[in-house]
Order: sequence, then structure tokens, then C-alpha cells
Amino acid sequence: QVHLEDSGGGLVQAGGSLRLSCAASGPPFSMHAMGWFRQAPGKEREFIAAIDWSGGSISYAESVKGRFTISRENYKNTVYLQMNSLKPEDTALYYCARARGMEVTRTPAEFDYWGQGTQVTVSS
Repeated sequence: QVHLEDSGGGLVQAGGSLRLSCAASGPPFSMHAMGWFRQAPGKEREFIAAIDWSGGSISYAESVKGRFTISRENYKNTVYLQMNSLKPEDTALYYCARARGMEVTRTPAEFDYWGQGTQVTVSS
């Protein structure tokens, strides 16, 4: 049974930083790519970032490129999202997800397990 535990969200002022973590339990973490998505009220779930099984291939949404950094520590079964220069429009519920495969993907349907979400609120 796979379980993803998101954490690290909170309230921050515009320009500030947060670091999200996602701890995974279950089958070999290192055999799967991981991703982060977000969903704001009244909007569809949005791809943010993804990282392949080794950390050697990464993809970002244009809206966060240069501000957010995804990383992983396979020996800790954990993936991170470092968020800098936060903007009010980054306010959303952030989810980590495990991909079915090992390679980077941006498609929600290709992720089979999801965390419960952690709220990020950026004040202006």
C-alpha cells in the first residue's frame, strides 16, 4: 500500500519562501518519477513540477520556472518542492503525486497515487 504525506505549507508574505515535503511509504520509491500539482479554488488542478526516478530529468511549469525547485532524496523516500519569490497567485492546495513510470511526465492521468494536499497561502 502506497501512502504519500504532504507537509510544509503555510501562510507567507509575497516574496517569501516555503519548502514542501512529500514522504512516501510502500513499494520502492526510487522506481517512480514524482510530481507536484496545485489546485486553487474554482480552478482545475495544475501541473507544477516533476522529477524522474534518479533526479536527472526535471520539468517545470512556465509559471514557476526559475522560482521553484523540485528535488528528491531516494534514501529518505522523500521529494521536495522549494518555493521562492512566492506570489499571491501561487496560493493553492499543493499535492505531491507518484507517477506510474520512472520518467518525467506532466499528465495527471499518469500519476497513480496522490498526497492529501498541503495549503499554501501567499498574502500581498
